[in-house]
Amino acid sequence: MDDIVKQAMAKWPNVPHCYGWLALDARGGWRMRDEHAQQAKLPGDRLNNAALLAFINRNYAADARGCWYFQNGPQRVYVNLETTPYVARTDPAQGLLVQTGEVLGPVEHAYMTRAGALIVQAGGKLAQVDDRDVAQLLADTDDDALMTWLETGRGAVSVRLNGTPVAVERLAGVDLGARFGFVATPQA
Repeated sequence: MDDIVKQAMAKWPNVPHCYGWLALDARGGWRMRDEHAQQAKLPGDRLNNAALLAFINRNYAADARGCWYFQNGPQRVYVNLETTPYVARTDPAQGLLVQTGEVLGPVEHAYMTRAGALIVQAGGKLAQVDDRDVAQLLADTDDDALMTWLETGRGAVSVRLNGTPVAVERLAGVDLGARFGFVATPQA
């Protein structure tokens, strides 16, 4: 966390928390959700300012309830998660990177939802892999075998991460937040 943020928290300890205004989409994009977007249940406007994105990424954390937030000075801005607390993209040189720019590290577990979302766990982080990168990680898997596995659970699927195959566990009808201990839509 930035020193300036820590100083603001000490100076103004009782600033009310903010809910519903910031979201993380399934492709790792930060979205600002004004009142209209919140009421209409819209995703909000994608943030593109490099300095703001870097500030959010450096000050992103979770509370004891499993609610993720961005510490904006003395105020916690809770984040609505479209999927998991982190979203990973493939990088040719570093493997998997999450939206904060950090390297995910060696994957300990891999999961796939019935809808085909690939979720990985590594170093205490849970990340859904950006849907545009899933196919390359499943390149060694036959499409028909994958569909049979997703629909029936028969067979086995693995992904190749940093040259190492990792078995994939099927998550059919699982509430990701309940299973992995995070809150997708934090409330006051």
